Amino acid sequence: MPRHPAPHAPDGEPFIEAPKPSKTQLKKVSHDLQALGEALLELPKAKLAKLPMPERLLDALNELRRIKNFEGRRRQLQFVGKLMRDVDPEPLREAVAEQRLPSARQVLAMHQAEAWRDRLIDQDAALTEWLDAHPADDVQALRTMVRNARKEAQQAAAAQAHDGAVERKGRHYRDLFQHVKAALAAPQAPSADDAVDDEEDDDDDA
Repeated sequence: MPRHPAPHAPDGEPFIEAPKPSKTQLKKVSHDLQALGEALLELPKAKLAKLPMPERLLDALNELRRIKNFEGRRRQLQFVGKLMRDVDPEPLREAVAEQRLPSARQVLAMHQAEAWRDRLIDQDAALTEWLDAHPADDVQALRTMVRNARKEAQQAAAAQAHDGAVERKGRHYRDLFQHVKAALAAPQAPSADDAVDDEEDDDDDA
């Protein structure tokens, strides 16, 4: 019986079959897909429903979200991983990464709160500037937090003077940060100057 020649690529070179993945590689891929499926549950249901995936996989994920029993979740997670073998995982990974990363606005707000906290601890004039910008703030409570945070910083500096590192991360330090962060996030009441400007605009319209 004549032997058929080995198939060749268009350039004349013989085709080389890709090696089959090992059991270890297949097991890792399966675990990665299961982990991705579980991570998808961090997304709100409405956002999850908009991702590119077959309805069967979406139903399996919603069922996984509902199951609380350990063994039941384990079996359902295996089923989810099996279904995800036929889906491009990259858009799903991107959605999970986006969900886990804070937005640029949140990062900016955190940095602003950190900067104000440090200024309030380090500079006496910062308290006046803060109260000018946030007249509705509780002056007495803020003064107490600043005073306690400063005392805490002085104690930390004295305790760590031997190695030159000053850590100011005690309870009052954190309380001041939370207070400043909340105040920055709260809607600001119009200042007296803004109120005057509004009245002048009303007179012009009359």
